[in-house]
Parts: sequence; C-alpha cells; structure tokens
Amino acid sequence: MSTLGVWFNDQILKMVWLNNLVQSFVENVLGLETADRIGGSVQFFLYDTIKIFILLSFLIFTISYIQSYFPPERTKRLLGGIKGIRGNILGALLGTLTPFCSCSSIPIFMGFTAARLPIGVTFSFLISSPLVDLASVLILVSFFGVKVAMAYVIVGLIIAIVGGTLIDKLGMEQYIEAYVRELPDVNSEVMEMTNSDRWRYAKQQVSEIIHRVWKYVLIGVGIGALIHNWIPVTVVEQVIGEKNPFAVILAAGIGIPMYADIFGTLPIAEALFLKGVGIGTVLAFMMAVTALSLPSMIMLSQVVQRKLLVVFVSIVTIGIIIMGYTFNAIDALLI
Repeated sequence: MSTLGVWFNDQILKMVWLNNLVQSFVENVLGLETADRIGGSVQFFLYDTIKIFILLSFLIFTISYIQSYFPPERTKRLLGGIKGIRGNILGALLGTLTPFCSCSSIPIFMGFTAARLPIGVTFSFLISSPLVDLASVLILVSFFGVKVAMAYVIVGLIIAIVGGTLIDKLGMEQYIEAYVRELPDVNSEVMEMTNSDRWRYAKQQVSEIIHRVWKYVLIGVGIGALIHNWIPVTVVEQVIGEKNPFAVILAAGIGIPMYADIFGTLPIAEALFLKGVGIGTVLAFMMAVTALSLPSMIMLSQVVQRKLLVVFVSIVTIGIIIMGYTFNAIDALLI
C-alpha cells in the first residue's frame, strides 16, 4: 500500500512524468540547460502551467458535479434550521463545496442574508468558500503534500468557524446594509437535474472557471519562475525568511492587495517554499490572497457597513497571522 501511495502521489498528484517530459523538451528541443536560469525558468513555467490546468480541469469537473447536488436554494434549506456553532460548522463545510473566488461568493452571501440565515453562518460560509474549496485542496496536495494540505484545510475551517461565531456573538446584524436585509427571499423550488444535466453543468463550470482564472495562473507561474530562478535565496530570507520576526505579517500584508484565485497563488507559494520560506509564512500569504483580496473587500463594503467590514477583516487577519506563526514554530521544532 505504501508503494502504491508513493506512486499515486508522484505520478498522479505531482506528475513527475510531466516534469521529466518537460525537462526533455526544454533540453532536447529548445536546446536549453534546465540547470541554468533561463532553462530552469522555462521548465518551471511550462511544467507548473500544464500541471495546474490538467488538475484544475479534472478537479473542477468532479467538484462541480458534486456541487450540482447543492444549489443555493438547497443550501439555504440545509442551513435554515440550524443555529449556533453547529450552523457555523455546517456553513464552513458547505463553503468547501463551492468552487468560487471571494468575489463570486458575495452574491451567495447576500442571498443567504436575504433568506434570514444567522449572520454567523453566512460569514462562516463567506470565509470558507474561497479559502478551502476541495479543488484547491487537492491541488495543494500535489504541490506540498498531504500533511500541509490537511493543515491548510483544518486551519481554514477553524478561521471560518471562529470568525462566524465571533461576528454572531458581537451582534453585528445591524451593520449589514438595509437593502440587503430587505431583498426578497425567492424560495424557488429546487429543480432536479438529470445525469446529463449534471455533466453539462460540470463542463460549463470547467469552461467558466478556466476562463476566469487562466490569466492569474499564468501571472502566478511567471512570478513563481522569477522567484525560483532569478531572486537569490539571501534576498528572500532577508524579506520573509525565518530571521525576520515580521515575516508572517509582511506576507499577509503583501497578499491582501493582490487579486488571484488560489490556483494563481500556488506557483508563487511553491517558489517561496523551495527558497526556504517557512510553511506558516507561505500559508499566511496564500490565505490572505484568497480570503482578503482587495477587490472582494471593495465589493463587500457595498454590502456591509464599515464597522462590520473592519471586524471581519480584523478577525480573519489575526487568525491568519496566528496560524502563520504557529506553523512556523511547529516546523522549527520538527527540524
């Protein structure tokens, strides 16, 4: 079983065969040495780009097929009668089934609010949805391994559950814009889909999501190749290495103004990780990009009042920073 697990991890998730194929292409067809900066950059770019799009297409199709059983109307029904911590846990878990970025999660958040779902449940969903969707988790496994991916999932869900619980306990309902609370709740019947409908829906989701994220993937892989092959290790260590006590805070601060799906962030995180940046710092950067991107915060500011927005950003940011330092400390103890 262990041999089969190693084979699956190397050949299916990490796609070692693809890396070897790309290396052969770069060296034998393009005539570049992959040990050099230019050849190494070309190999990194081609390998990561192809790998991400292969994994993304397969995983988005699979997850979208599963997600077709949980349309917003059905999700509202599932969450409608559950309050308190159980509701927050369920909201966070359902967020993992939605292959959305933070911006596209906000309209669903508005629908949940209009359906009079508890504010804590809706915010647990809003945090979890872009942060811990299943497709990104499986791609995380291919880059960093099962342990790091599972740690990312657990921490992401904890942040979502705790964040939603705190917002609920603080009684922040009054700070949702009035027009959102007054939106009509359309309790339409859930249309049952045939197997053919689900296949068409899954293929449509693959097309739409690839169309939405492809440029961020290319930008992310390009930045990753630059970091991996052109920026010296000493520079990376000085800026966000373990010797800088503010590395996690800086990584989170850099991530917030960016806008990219996790799929575009992964190559940058991989390059930083290969340069020796602490895993907690890397995860803090990824979480900040996906959960607190500036465009999504601008959109959210049109839905909630400033006080609630500040509380939301503060809770998530503090959770990410605590997570980052904790993981770095654990990693240092294990080395």
